[in-house]
Amino acid sequence: MRSLDHTDRRLLGLLQDDANQKYADLGERLNLSAPAVHERVKKLRRAGVIRRTKVDLDADALGFPICAFVKLKLAGGAVPGVVGLLDAMPFVEEAHVVSGSACMILRVRAPTPLSLEQTLAQIHLIEAVRDIESFVVLNTYLERPVSPLAAAEADLPQ
Repeated sequence: MRSLDHTDRRLLGLLQDDANQKYADLGERLNLSAPAVHERVKKLRRAGVIRRTKVDLDADALGFPICAFVKLKLAGGAVPGVVGLLDAMPFVEEAHVVSGSACMILRVRAPTPLSLEQTLAQIHLIEAVRDIESFVVLNTYLERPVSPLAAAEADLPQ
């Protein structure tokens, strides 16, 4: 796919705000016809820029008020096997391989302190886990998705 132009980036931002908007409404805001918007969305999907459409749920409203980041140190070469085990744990939301003193960083959401404790104990039982450290989130002040206009605004290569 060609590089993203400013209209593509604006379209992505509008869809990020509300993916349920009609193509006609998006077209009005972008000075495009509804079919032109539809064609751009199809191209962005084919190119993998739009990976999926999802609903942003409020974890607190669903009964998962406890969020923690968990730092793992693993035995060498253990990441693939550990990822499979973590995937089976329903409270583990994210797992990232990182540089630095840890091998992985996890985001865990739980309904109660006890369920967080049980999840951490379950992670600790994984044979390849050498060390675990958790950080319970007290408050979140900034949480946002990547901005499709950020590269253009920061004058970065596109």
